[in-house]
Amino acid sequence: MLDRIWVGMIVISMIVAICNGQMADMGTALIDASGEAITLGISLLGIISLWTGLIRIGEDAGLMKRLGRALTPFLHWLFPSIPAHHAALEHMATNIIANFIGLGWAATPPGLQAMQSLQELNPHPKQATRDMCTFMILNMSSLQLIPINMIAYRIQYGSANPTEIVGPAILATSVSTLVGILYAKLRYRHSQP
Repeated sequence: MLDRIWVGMIVISMIVAICNGQMADMGTALIDASGEAITLGISLLGIISLWTGLIRIGEDAGLMKRLGRALTPFLHWLFPSIPAHHAALEHMATNIIANFIGLGWAATPPGLQAMQSLQELNPHPKQATRDMCTFMILNMSSLQLIPINMIAYRIQYGSANPTEIVGPAILATSVSTLVGILYAKLRYRHSQP
């Protein structure tokens, strides 16, 4: 679906550029943007490598398991129908931790694993369960302590104070996560199992 949206946007942009006689400007912008994309990608590669390494060290030291155990009471409260010690809870904890420290790209694999584990508990495989929907809401709201990607973008584009985004990001993601959790709990309470 997204590929069709992107192709549509490109085609519409080309048609508008042709109609306005700005095809040369569009070609220049494409070349300039390609160079910027490579520069940004290389910059992000260093940041991603650093944080991936730190997560790996945390996993090897047992920190991720301890953080996951600390999240267990919260996860049992939010997902009461998931059996204790089910693999879904571990995957969810890893996803939440990665999102919390601003590593959305690192949160994707455990998020997909969590959904696969939740599917094992699904009595109606063609329909998402309440737990799946609740986890999706929690994952999308993604409470973040350190918005690493945004800080990296701000550094790349020459921000005088790239970390000034931290406070507003914490506030915005706290509110979105709280609203998401409240919505999920209210829906959970008022819907049939």
